[in-house]
Amino acid sequence: MSKSKISPSPCLIRKNRKMKPTIIILTVFIFLLVLLPTAIPHDYSDALRKSILFFEGQRSGRLPKQQRMKWRGNSALNDGKNLKTDLVGGYYDAGDNVKFHFPMAFTATMLAWSSIDFGSYMSQNDFGHSIVTLKWATDYLLKTVSQLPNRIFVQVGEAQADHNCWERPEDMDTPRTAFALDAPDPASDLAGEIAAALAAASIAFKRSNPKYSKILLDKAINTFQYADLHRGSYTDNPKVNRAVCPFYCSVNGYKDELLWAAAWLRRATGNDYYLKYLVNNRQAFGAAFSYYEFGWDNKVGGVNVLVAKEVFEKNVTALREYKETAEKMMCSYFPETVGPHMTYTPGGLLYKPGSSQLQNTAALSFLLLTYADYLSKSSQQLHCGNLNFKPDSLRRIVKRQVDYVLGDNPMKLSYMVGYSDKYPRQIHHRGASILSVNVHPQAFGCLKGWEIFASPNPDPNILVGAVVGGPDVDDKFIGKRNNASDTEPTTYINAPFVGLFAYFKSNPNFS
Repeated sequence: MSKSKISPSPCLIRKNRKMKPTIIILTVFIFLLVLLPTAIPHDYSDALRKSILFFEGQRSGRLPKQQRMKWRGNSALNDGKNLKTDLVGGYYDAGDNVKFHFPMAFTATMLAWSSIDFGSYMSQNDFGHSIVTLKWATDYLLKTVSQLPNRIFVQVGEAQADHNCWERPEDMDTPRTAFALDAPDPASDLAGEIAAALAAASIAFKRSNPKYSKILLDKAINTFQYADLHRGSYTDNPKVNRAVCPFYCSVNGYKDELLWAAAWLRRATGNDYYLKYLVNNRQAFGAAFSYYEFGWDNKVGGVNVLVAKEVFEKNVTALREYKETAEKMMCSYFPETVGPHMTYTPGGLLYKPGSSQLQNTAALSFLLLTYADYLSKSSQQLHCGNLNFKPDSLRRIVKRQVDYVLGDNPMKLSYMVGYSDKYPRQIHHRGASILSVNVHPQAFGCLKGWEIFASPNPDPNILVGAVVGGPDVDDKFIGKRNNASDTEPTTYINAPFVGLFAYFKSNPNFS
């Protein structure tokens, strides 16, 4: 971890009685501009609505009558046919037309967590749409584990063939091969993440749809059993390795997903079996290490924060080490603390090396805001050696990230499509870049699509609410379709932002 690179605080202005009023006013104005980089007001309600709407543009399968993203149409209606099963539905993960179940499950987990912890900040209408968005994912995930304990479905679509073509999902002609693993093939990471998603969703649906909630929880328990019984990484298996890698290889291994699933099952059931599992496997499964990471591949940071909630609320001493590790992560956001630190760009964006930068910003900010909520509800502060931080200190960092994404950044650009007047107009997304089937019913074809890809014209379809990959370490952004790292949206970038926008929608004047 490198030391924080956040912009330094301005020098203190010395008192000078001889300064003219105009100079004083100008000096104070400049001081405030530097000190308060997030002073521009934002419409968080609008951002929340659009962050949820985005998922309708990522839907696969037969679209419902209530579909609001009207330029999309039905797609991939025969998915699963080669394995004689129904795998229609779910979400395309990004700007392509493949359904990768591992990141889709993480997306569902984060949508559920957003609803559970931040749903109370949403309007009834927004919450309703968020639950519909979650159910579109969980309905599909139930299909992926419908044949357990014998088989788990990994992916639909051949990534290499799909990436060789630039065509709309509505008329794609690339192979829709479904891939699966059969017992006793290991799939702990995939099954663990699906179990976490279903368990988290069971909490989200508990009041509004108790019958569905029970179905989700029962399947989560069974899926975790498969994950724990057949230990190993799913991408190590040659049956699916070429299909999944290098796109969504489980680089971090499978042990963090086992803890992640156990943590969500503990929260969903209260069963002491999962508490013992978390206690007994914490050290061996690495929850004490790599705790600065959180995303679709590495769940360690999320595990520690999620489990810490039980220590805050119930003072479960057996889990105290999880809270202590979570606290170390929280302290790393503050450059004045001792020890390793999170890295910031000169413009103040939380940054980790890799592509699609905002996936890290979104996930890490979510943990920070969640932990701040735990601190507030228990009337505690964050202790970092000799320094103490109130919950609002954590929230200010999160607000800086949210406002940066919405336009308070060196590029003066909203990284959410359709928010404000200035946002990326050429995103790395097949559906957005090609004329809708409603306008041009005939298929363009694979090669013709590449002509559209190379076009300098803006996208004909606005993928409203999509948060793109974002800027580089120097806050620079190349907003071109061929720069996928900067301009490709993903479901797992948007999912944490649903919770973040919900909080600031109810606290718009927080500073």
